[in-house]
Amino acid sequence: MTTHVSDRADEQRFEIADDDGTVLGVAEYQRRDGVVVFTHTEVDPRQEGHGIGSTLVREALDAVRAAGDRIEPRCPFVRAFVADHPEYADLVADPTR
Repeated sequence: MTTHVSDRADEQRFEIADDDGTVLGVAEYQRRDGVVVFTHTEVDPRQEGHGIGSTLVREALDAVRAAGDRIEPRCPFVRAFVADHPEYADLVADPTR
């Protein structure tokens, strides 16, 4: 299955969808002063265990990096992803939180 991630800024979330446009997961956020605060990530239960959530978060973090912004990972999934992928640790705005 081919997927693509898009930033739905008007809805304050990144979405991952399949080729048919079916949304498979979302990573919700709030933006403030150059920081993207990730608040909630959810994947369709039928898609769990297939790497959909990891793909979603990886591409969202890559988009944040490309924009020159930082992150605040309030969402447990995003926090765990960053902990497991130290190449994204530099994006955390306040690593002590």
